[in-house]
Amino acid sequence: MTNPESRSVHAKRVGPILVPDRTRVLLRPFLPRSEDIARRIVNRVMALSDDDVALLHREVLDEFGDRHEGIEEFLSGRYEAVAHHLAADADPSPERRALIGSYFSHEYSPESAALFNPSIVAHPDQGGLPPGALRFILSLRATGEGHISSIMFRSGTISAQHRIALNPPAPLVSEPERVPDFGYEKALFARKLDEAGARNDGCLRVLAHLPEVFTLEELRRTLAPDRADSGPRGLISEHDARAVLLLAESNYEVSFSQGSQLSQRVLFPSAPSQSNGIEDARFVRFLEDDGRASYYATYTAYDGKITLPQLLETTDFVNFKFSTLNGPAVQNKGMALFPRRIRGRYAMLSRQDDENLMLMLSDNVRFWQEPIPLLSPARPWEFFKIGNCGSPIETRAGWLVLSHGVGPMRKYCLGAFLLDLDDPTRVLGRLREPLLAPNEAERAGYVPNVVYTCGALLHGQEMVIPYAMSDYATSFATASLDDLIAAME
Repeated sequence: MTNPESRSVHAKRVGPILVPDRTRVLLRPFLPRSEDIARRIVNRVMALSDDDVALLHREVLDEFGDRHEGIEEFLSGRYEAVAHHLAADADPSPERRALIGSYFSHEYSPESAALFNPSIVAHPDQGGLPPGALRFILSLRATGEGHISSIMFRSGTISAQHRIALNPPAPLVSEPERVPDFGYEKALFARKLDEAGARNDGCLRVLAHLPEVFTLEELRRTLAPDRADSGPRGLISEHDARAVLLLAESNYEVSFSQGSQLSQRVLFPSAPSQSNGIEDARFVRFLEDDGRASYYATYTAYDGKITLPQLLETTDFVNFKFSTLNGPAVQNKGMALFPRRIRGRYAMLSRQDDENLMLMLSDNVRFWQEPIPLLSPARPWEFFKIGNCGSPIETRAGWLVLSHGVGPMRKYCLGAFLLDLDDPTRVLGRLREPLLAPNEAERAGYVPNVVYTCGALLHGQEMVIPYAMSDYATSFATASLDDLIAAME
């Protein structure tokens, strides 16, 4: 699309601003460097008098009890994790058990360093709103001690006049529980092993011992070293056993308490592949051909060395399913799923080479094979690289995609381009100049000179764009859809 009358368009900053709140803390396991140290700590607590235990236990509850829900249950669970260090005949009181558990627990502030890289989707519940208003869910990347990233949520409304109001967050935060009986489909699991290059005779022998739908516990029993037919000369080698277990542990389901508030819920890293972070979730409301709606999010799993795109699924933001993405095209960062199938196939934006934008099509949302080149850097503000800023948004003119470009001094700006609705390999137009660039008030942060988003929302004819300011805080901007399209060249 060439528009001889194209003109510049700039997003309007409208606020509000979200800053990190370090007072919201999670209860997390805390372990010393070695089992010997853990055993000595347990023995020291066991040597305390009953009076000292009662006093210390009460001090812990008085100091930390009102900062967490279910703290006594958590401490009891932490005791069970180290109880193997006790003498066989030991039978500590409930207070002593909780006190032992407190020495192997700590508070973690998930957003103490930053609250940024937001995406926004329509809330599943749109009831009780005035005409023209929309309720939304905002996902955010929260970063705390050790540069560990997790996903947190906020909710709010957009009025008919496009004014944005955020609901105050709950004071307490919590993690979900893993669903213990989550089932793995054997055929899908085998295909994932194959795509990961880990499928061999040993893996097939293990799968042959499992039912068509199996649980993690059943897999662990099959791989247990005390099985007569397991081990290097039995079912599978230790190396391959670790690969099979790693795949299973990276595909799982979690569930929050039904009574919890959205802003309480924290998706904290809990799989080996994401041990150092769940980064930059790009949520999208996905509509199936039969009208069923669900929410997907692509995110980057980081284990401290390797980054890999992965997938989240939910229908209610209470229950979440984590899945590995497989195939040769699953590389780098920034995959973004289209909100519906195109000609019966899933479509995804990606950037395998850390420079250019690609498009992928697949029959299965978890497997991606061949990227098709789509866009390359063209303007000075994006010469270093370009990427998507969330899932494409369907408009009458085409698929509208927000992008980011990296220019001189590693400055990040937001742009936009348009793809054909029926054939998204066709680029219809793109902005010549940035839609949003960091201003003087937004330049200072964890990573200076950056504005970034993981997804926007169309409200009527207005684009609502939550965006991060230098990887520290989050705000909002808006832009007219008509003006955006008119500025494309």
